Amino acid sequence: MFEAIPAAAAQLRDDPSVRAVILSGDGRAFCTGLDVQSVANPLKGGLQNMERLLKRPSGYGRDGGASPGNLAQDVGYLWRDLPVPVIASLHGMCFGGGMQIALGADVRFATPDCKLSIMEAKWGLIPDMSASVTLRELVRIDVAKELTMTGRVITGEEAAELGLVTRCVEDPREESIRLAREVVARSPDSVAAAKRLYQETWVAPEEHCLREETIVQRQLLASYNQLAASGRNFGVKIPYAGGKDDIM
Repeated sequence: MFEAIPAAAAQLRDDPSVRAVILSGDGRAFCTGLDVQSVANPLKGGLQNMERLLKRPSGYGRDGGASPGNLAQDVGYLWRDLPVPVIASLHGMCFGGGMQIALGADVRFATPDCKLSIMEAKWGLIPDMSASVTLRELVRIDVAKELTMTGRVITGEEAAELGLVTRCVEDPREESIRLAREVVARSPDSVAAAKRLYQETWVAPEEHCLREETIVQRQLLASYNQLAASGRNFGVKIPYAGGKDDIM
């Protein structure tokens, strides 16, 4: 699964027909985390598996190049590299590695009673699947430290209050589809640009942020998709270039 998730992210990243991605789990949980036996038990190839998880580069970088992370980090981080919104639909439990996969999404919807935890402290470890990047954009540093140091299990309601999830809803998957349809009605260029702009400027100096706004806006102004988006405000629906106007 550690190989399959980055492979899926890389495939979706390079598919121009994709307009949105929804991450969800079948069964009773979104994801309950790492199978510790698979990396701790030498009889199950634990040492080799651990080495594969930590090896750099992972092999899932853009155009076959080096990824910024290792395989363990790619399952969470690579979702940020997609030029479309990635929405995580959380139910049941979202623990450890599963939590870090969800943190890599752009938006997270969770049921009020969903149980969430940055659970690595239970095993004497730290979260090492890109949480040092994704978590800092969502919560204060004291909240991040408390949740990481204790591994405390919280509900979806508390996660929403802390900023770990975007919103609590009764049906996260249905809400994810609703949001995806709403985003698909917008220009794929402006959606991709907005995602890239915030990720590149969120913790950057103000001067860099203001400069990037100008650069990105110049790229969008008077482009085909920008004119197509404007026309829709006047009842003129022209198909966007390089993207579908609907989702499966």
